[in-house]
Parts: sequence; structure tokens; C-alpha cells
Amino acid sequence: MVRGRMHGIARYALELARRLPALAPDLSFLGLTAPEGLPSDLGALTPSIPLRRARAGFLAPLKEQPTLLMDLLELSPDLFHATSFSLPGLWNGKLVATLHDANHLALPENYSPVHTLYYRLIVRPRAKRASALLTVSEFSREELAKYLDLTPYRFQVIAPGVDAQYQPLTRSQAKDFIQRRRLPERYLAAVGNPKAHKNLGLLAKLAPQLPLPIVLLAGKGAARELGFPDTTVELTELPEDEMPLFYGAAEALLLPSRYEGFGLPALEAMAAGCPVIASNVSALPEVTGEAAILVPPDDLPAWNEAVLRLLRDDLLRRSLVEKGRERVSRYTWEDCARRTLAVYRRVLEKSPTSR
Repeated sequence: MVRGRMHGIARYALELARRLPALAPDLSFLGLTAPEGLPSDLGALTPSIPLRRARAGFLAPLKEQPTLLMDLLELSPDLFHATSFSLPGLWNGKLVATLHDANHLALPENYSPVHTLYYRLIVRPRAKRASALLTVSEFSREELAKYLDLTPYRFQVIAPGVDAQYQPLTRSQAKDFIQRRRLPERYLAAVGNPKAHKNLGLLAKLAPQLPLPIVLLAGKGAARELGFPDTTVELTELPEDEMPLFYGAAEALLLPSRYEGFGLPALEAMAAGCPVIASNVSALPEVTGEAAILVPPDDLPAWNEAVLRLLRDDLLRRSLVEKGRERVSRYTWEDCARRTLAVYRRVLEKSPTSR
């Protein structure tokens, strides 16, 4: 699941891969990558465990399932952890599966019929036979249970974490990043992609009303595709080690998503000392608690009012930064890895071949 532009599911897989071996020296770990291998710019996220290239990528028509079966039969693992919805439907070994959300089923209009069919023919039946099922929020647990016809109690909620590199910036750090990236002295940050549920189109409508420009990180051409004004600054890509700088130098992160299984950018921004204005739907209220300004995702006047209030009220800003730092302290990758390892051990204890 790690390929192309970094996303939350890829980070989840990489964070586990680099932490689990140190927590369990008695176990052997191996990573199954996409056929092209891992991206070369992962930096500290590059796993040190042995890696094996899969014969086919996920959702490869007619290839993924039989070749994934061949890979797993050759490797003969005591346990396979599918870190996203690409499940081995033809392999009957010990399976731990992390399903991050149900958006392919809840929002079928945003995806091709292949995705919906995949969930129905592969994910749903194999999830029912999995040794353990994990998800990242109570919201996702309820959604997955509903759409996969499972009891919510089949899922254990283990939240992702925030890397320690996400810290508030000094003035000089923020100034250096802004100058090096040729960004406006003050800006509002937005991240995501052009998919409808990310709802970045709302920010495109909002941008002309705002006193500060939006710096958009949503892939090449997203600003034009979504109709952002010329005042918008588009960043096509940023190295992972610059993401804390991107958040920390911003006046606020605007996150108008209609559907999020978790919402890791909100926590990463909080960790970097950046106030968050987010939608009041899906998992975002659960994740942010009282540490963010929450607004209905399609209420344009409410978004405009929230941004202006934050920009004008220094006391509100300081309060959100403080609450955000406290909130994010509850989410660590170390805790995520330890709890995931406990699931592995519980599953392995049930296997006569466990070691």
C-alpha cells in the first residue's frame, strides 16, 4: 500500500514496519511491497526489515488475488497483516486486517464500480474469516460493521499516532521555510486530493473571501481542477520532513472533509502548533475533541466566519494551540505499534506453528 504520494494508510504501514521489530526481537518480520518497490524518498520512514516485491499491485484485474496467493504460499508466514483493504481472499492463513474506513461503500459515487465490487467479493467475505480486524476510530468501526454486515465488536480500535518530528516551530524556522518555498508571509494550509469527499471545492469558493491566501497541497493541477483563484499557491509535493514546517508556518489548517475514517492531518497540524478548523462530521470530532473549531462541511458562511474569528482573536488561537498539543499527546505511534503487536501475539498463540 506504499506507493506514489504519501498518504495516511502508507504512513500507517511504514510506522508499524519500523517500530515492530524493536518491540518483538523474538519475531521475524518481512514487508511485502508493490511490484515497483518502495519510493526512494522515504527518509527515516524507510523500513529496515527485509522486503519482498509482490508479483502484482493491489486491484490489478485478474492478477492481484492469484499472485498474492502465490506470494504468501512461498513466504509461508505464520501471520499476514494486511494494512489496508487489499485482503488475500484465496489464502486461508492467519490474517490480521486493518480497515481504515468504509468510504468505498459509503460513497460509491466517488469510486469506480471495480472498487465496490472488490469490497463485496473480496473484502467482505475475507474480513468475516480474518483472525483479527482492526480499525482506527469508533466512527470507522460502526461504519465498517454496517457496510460489511459484521458486529462492531469484531473490530478493535487502535488509533494511529503522530511522529515526534511534528513540533511547534521557532520564528526563524517558519521564516526560513516560507522564504525557501517562496510562500506568502502568512497563509492558510489545505491538504487532501480532488476526490469529492475531501470537499476541497468548498475552500475554492471560500478563498476569494479570505484575507489570506490558501497554500494547497493536493497534487499537481488540483487547484485548477477544483477552481481555486489565482491567489492560491499550489505545492505539488513536499518531502515528508517538511510537512511539520508546512503546518507549523501556517496560520491554520482548513480541513473541510465530508468523510474521514480518522483525519491524521488534523493531529499532525496540532502537534506542529497549527490551529485546526475542520468539519463536524465523520471521525473528525472524535479525533480533535475540543481542540479544533468544528464547522458543518458545506456551510460556506460558517467557514468564512470561523476563519475570520481565528485570525482576529489571538486568545482563541493560543487556546486552540494549547488544547491541540494536549490532545495530540494521546496519540503515539509507539502505542499503536505496542497494541498491534499484542494482537499479533494473541493470534499467534492460537496457531500450533507460532514461534
